[in-house]
Amino acid sequence: IVSSENTVRPSPGAMSQALAKEVPQEEGEGGSRRSGWGLLVTAGVGGTLVALYAVATPFVTPALRKVCLPFVPATTAQIQNVLKMLENRSGSLVDIGSGDGRIVIAAAKRGFQAVGYELNPWLVWYSRYRAWRDGVHQNTKFYISDLWKVSFSHYRNVVVFGVPQMMPQLEKKLEEELKCNARIIACRFPFPCWIPDHTTGEGIDTVWAYDLKHSRARETKSLEITPETES
Repeated sequence: IVSSENTVRPSPGAMSQALAKEVPQEEGEGGSRRSGWGLLVTAGVGGTLVALYAVATPFVTPALRKVCLPFVPATTAQIQNVLKMLENRSGSLVDIGSGDGRIVIAAAKRGFQAVGYELNPWLVWYSRYRAWRDGVHQNTKFYISDLWKVSFSHYRNVVVFGVPQMMPQLEKKLEEELKCNARIIACRFPFPCWIPDHTTGEGIDTVWAYDLKHSRARETKSLEITPETES
């Protein structure tokens, strides 16, 4: 039996020192946990910003160009009007600024070998998926490219969803590149100099079709008449 008088009891000073050692340790553990959560939050916010930047950049960058061709989905009426202008036509087709691929896919369903050029990679990948989903991926192709760096010389049918600022320059480009049997279909805005051979639709759904052989014939006739008029 051990006497209580012989029991060793810690002094108050020793107890204070022990408590002082324990408290900082607990605070250190809490601080490390807070630091870990802070790193996780920072990484999460940073990852979200990077993802938003990656998604938004292809949509914002075209707006910074001198001539902007924004993405505005074609309406059902516009698609039907384009298809109407393609009746009795054959051969290859290209949609300049193909967006989400609606025109290209609709044309492929009518038997055309259809191609779309689009600067936004997200829209191109989505167009490829839609073509695969609709079972026309073998008759369609989508390219990530700037329309001003592409030659359209081997296409017989051209569809354009343009804006007024780009139409004069595009008219000149197509005039130089396309063959006489080509038909150009403009949606939303007409070309400034060409006279349309066919027009259908109303308002924003209006579609203009230009047969290049007729436009060139009118230009040739105008050049023949001009000297006589001046004399």
